[in-house]
Amino acid sequence: MSQPVKTALLLINQRSRKGQTDASRARALLADRGIRLLQPDKQDKRSYSELIGAYAERVDAVIVGGGDGTLNAAAPGLMRTNLPLGILPLGTANDFARTLGISPRLEQAVKIIADGQLRPVDLGEVNQHLFLNVSSIGFSAQLAHHLTAESKKRWGVFGYALAAFRLLRQSRPFSATLIHQGERTPIKTVQISVGNGRFYGGGMTVEQRAAPDDGLLDVYSLELQQSWQMIALLPYLRRGTQGRWRNVRAFSATELTIETRHPHDINADGEIIGQTPAQFRLIANALNVYAPSDKTVK
Repeated sequence: MSQPVKTALLLINQRSRKGQTDASRARALLADRGIRLLQPDKQDKRSYSELIGAYAERVDAVIVGGGDGTLNAAAPGLMRTNLPLGILPLGTANDFARTLGISPRLEQAVKIIADGQLRPVDLGEVNQHLFLNVSSIGFSAQLAHHLTAESKKRWGVFGYALAAFRLLRQSRPFSATLIHQGERTPIKTVQISVGNGRFYGGGMTVEQRAAPDDGLLDVYSLELQQSWQMIALLPYLRRGTQGRWRNVRAFSATELTIETRHPHDINADGEIIGQTPAQFRLIANALNVYAPSDKTVK
């Protein structure tokens, strides 16, 4: 499906890793492609979703510059208005852009938007909060607490690894129950992840064949006994083949509930959005995104 952009609302997160340095160049590149840009006043404190709703009748697309957290903030407004999304990967990891095959090079990302090729994608939802990449309970949620915006901006993707190694010794298994297809499965785990896209956390892979338009959530539970096993598992987590490990439970779902003996934080696209119990569901074809026509992601 093709829909060229004529007039777009441009939302650039100035606090993202390259938001300040690349904002002017992004505007110039988009204007060179003949796209008329509308931007809210810098003093406008409305959320991205509120701004999208306010501008919906005046634009035919929304272009968002930032990382995955910025895209997440815009997602509810995009769903409500059904406006297509153009992505400028200006954040730290840009995992959702990578999942879609959108180049981190600004010139290439702008070309993809100008080409007008749309791809419908799914979203995940946990306790009525949307996520593009992954929602997790356990180690990753602890990591989200410790990984500050300043460290991400300073260290980039390497900041994820630094924070993870600091937390590794503190990580302990916790008791949980997976409720799926009417069955209750008690487990002891250090992390449960529920993914919509393929990549998350600065290059980790939910499942090697996962796609954001496959109509499925990919679930894995790291039922490890020792913290050193997490280090041994790392190459598999990067490739998305962790489900082959004996102590890793992996399956696909469209709905899932997770209960825990004690309340645990829920991380959705890097933000803590509440505590367990967690109710997950897939929202199929939730957004239309400007993306390469070739769906192969390398």
